[in-house]
Amino acid sequence: MSIVIAIIIFSIIVIFHELGHFLLAKANNIRVNEFSLGLGPTIVGFTKGETKYCLKALPFGGACIMEGEDEASDDERAFEKQSVWARMSVVFAGPLFNFIMAFVLAIVVIVISGYGTSTIGDVADGYSAQEAGLQAGDVITKLNNKRIHLFKELTFYTYVHSGETIKVTYERNGKEKVATLVPKKDKETGRYLIGVTSSPYEKGNAIQVLQYSFYEVKYYIDTTITSLKLLVTGGVSVNDLSGPVGIVSSIGQTYQESQKSGALYVFLNMAIMCILLSANLGVMNLLPLPALDGGRLLFMIIEAIRGKRVDPNKEGMVHLVGLVLLLGLMVIIMFNDVRKIFF
Repeated sequence: MSIVIAIIIFSIIVIFHELGHFLLAKANNIRVNEFSLGLGPTIVGFTKGETKYCLKALPFGGACIMEGEDEASDDERAFEKQSVWARMSVVFAGPLFNFIMAFVLAIVVIVISGYGTSTIGDVADGYSAQEAGLQAGDVITKLNNKRIHLFKELTFYTYVHSGETIKVTYERNGKEKVATLVPKKDKETGRYLIGVTSSPYEKGNAIQVLQYSFYEVKYYIDTTITSLKLLVTGGVSVNDLSGPVGIVSSIGQTYQESQKSGALYVFLNMAIMCILLSANLGVMNLLPLPALDGGRLLFMIIEAIRGKRVDPNKEGMVHLVGLVLLLGLMVIIMFNDVRKIFF
């Protein structure tokens, strides 16, 4: 069952990403030859107008194939014949729709379950928060120079900056205060903590729902970007990354745990997984790497600056090399996922 749910989640995220490309292509009068969910041979498909809609055998990935996107075409409606700004809007729409999807789902989750804030619920004995005089009800607003709105941002920050001294800015009765905290290592978890817990979830008006839905999506975008920085700087290794196999495993574990609390918790936790993965996919696709949307945007930005398109053959070769390298990385990540499950 967990595999089926994982396939459904992947399919929804991918179809929404490709829908962004599709709708902006149509809006710019670009010919779309095929819109497909999945990869590999076609299981079923039909043609409506000029576009063939397909469901393919492998349940991962999808495509919005436009005329003249990767090959020369004499069609005036071909992708390559449109203005650089029209092409940029089509390419950017995929990641943008992932962020929109994450935001809409965050609204649904928050309407049902409420939202967490950065308000302290309790202060533990023996930690630096207590020693510095922090109290339940204080609202943490900054960690060093990073502004926060959610308690999970505090948790993630202390994890990434493990053991580092933190200047905490907080509000009490409308007045801003500052404390310098030195996290203490917890013997049970091995993590460095400042000794505060979160307050209960709250439910607010429509403005607050939209506000905290934005904060939720921003949190997942920030965690993705921070994780990528750690990968580049050596803070984490490729072995710490998860691919489709690892994600399916995580979805399965979350599903099994959620079942104990009922169907509503299953829905909420699966929706949260969708928010995380959709925001993650949006960020990853905007990386300026060959074969990704971000790589294509980079070439278009260069074109817009110099007023002349980069040689399509050279650009195509760069994207091909990038695709091969990305596939190689995916193989390594998939091997690590399998190793983690069985060993």
